[in-house]
Amino acid sequence: MNQSAERTNLGLVFAIVAVATIGGLLFGYDSGAVNGTQPGLTAAFGLDDASLGFTVGSLLIGCVIGASLAGVLADAIGRRAVMRLAALLFLGGALVQGFAHDHTLFVIARIIGGMAVGAASVLSPAYISEVAPANIRGRMTTVQQVMIITGLTAAFLANYYVTSIAGVSTNKIWADIEAWRWMYLLQAVPAAVFLIALFFIPESPRYLVSKGRNEEANAVLTNLFGAGAAAAKVAEIQATFANDHRPRLSDVLTPKGGAGFLGVRKIVWVGIMLAVFQQLVGINVIFYYGATLWQAAGFSEQDSLMINIVSGAVSIAACFVTIAVIDRIGRKPLLLIGSVGMAASLFAMVYAFSQGGIVDGKLMLPDDAGKIAVWAANIYVIFFNVSWGPVMWVMLGEMFPNQIRGSSLAVAGFFQWAANYAIAQAFPIMLAKIGLAYSYSFYAVCAVISFFLVAKFVHETKGKELEAMEG
Repeated sequence: MNQSAERTNLGLVFAIVAVATIGGLLFGYDSGAVNGTQPGLTAAFGLDDASLGFTVGSLLIGCVIGASLAGVLADAIGRRAVMRLAALLFLGGALVQGFAHDHTLFVIARIIGGMAVGAASVLSPAYISEVAPANIRGRMTTVQQVMIITGLTAAFLANYYVTSIAGVSTNKIWADIEAWRWMYLLQAVPAAVFLIALFFIPESPRYLVSKGRNEEANAVLTNLFGAGAAAAKVAEIQATFANDHRPRLSDVLTPKGGAGFLGVRKIVWVGIMLAVFQQLVGINVIFYYGATLWQAAGFSEQDSLMINIVSGAVSIAACFVTIAVIDRIGRKPLLLIGSVGMAASLFAMVYAFSQGGIVDGKLMLPDDAGKIAVWAANIYVIFFNVSWGPVMWVMLGEMFPNQIRGSSLAVAGFFQWAANYAIAQAFPIMLAKIGLAYSYSFYAVCAVISFFLVAKFVHETKGKELEAMEG
């Protein structure tokens, strides 16, 4: 939307963004909480490497389901209604994970929580894109990544705090409950806040127009941009739906006479590529398995948890850099810069891990190599969170035409979380079978490949109205 900042009700836009991105906070918290609970999970449920990978990754099975259904459900019943459902699932999943003493029940609760994560991950940036003016849309959507990393860091801090009280995460603390269980239970507080706050923000005007509820859409847009701009924008949105059918999943398929590959629109393939390579560079190995990773490299449990906190803090700082520049230099340049930076820092980690030796079944790094590994890991998360972390979500929220946005988000979200699950499931096995150096070589090569894919296939969306998106 081309409305000037003076005519835009920025207070309302910021309030909407603040509420919508609580889903990102919960996404980050639920993803990060498991980082410090793995000794507790292993002890409580008698897990081996493969079953630990499945238990951690079961969240991502739910994410695949939630992301796949969210876009279609959002087109059917609204963005806000689906986010409310996600908030309920967040709340229930957190409580059951914290109290479950049966492994099957725990995994089911983790899948339920994952459905909420998956739904929030695709709907929050899409919803923000549909209410924010074009000139600040990138910055507003990037707040989602800030909240994701804030949630991760909050989980790391909570894990560190309860572990410092308990001594080790398997000891009992408040109410005679193990410390690692409190790492899940604490998530119930922001989940409840999210649920309540969602009753105070409006529905997406683009969804309302798609359902023929033009008066309601006009009222929302009037509150956001003023009466004159609202009327013009309703007409503009109507025009994108006027000569077509209601949104449906089959919209991702190549239209008659259109360009595509394997029967799917090219723009959808670009979305899938962005979604998958965001995971193949291995970022969530650090976020899900950071404590395990650093303990495997010879650090203590407490030191490993502290390294996680540092990584979270530098990630948040990196996201603020993105907020400052994304609407100035654009999305594509940030992706290219990120690919180069991640590749270089990942190869530095490979070098550091290759210098270690196995002592009593654990990798032990020389002091210099250990410092290189920690520095390289933090440089890596900086480059990721300046680029692929937030920019992928920004682009998925805005790059698709109105007609196919919900359906395309469902498809891209499915592939994003499927890749996330594959990486999370594979890491404990890769760690045991081939070691850290070879595992990180794979992530580094994927970062190199991502550069060339972005250079060839990604088109800039900076400053374009959502109604002007083609595909």
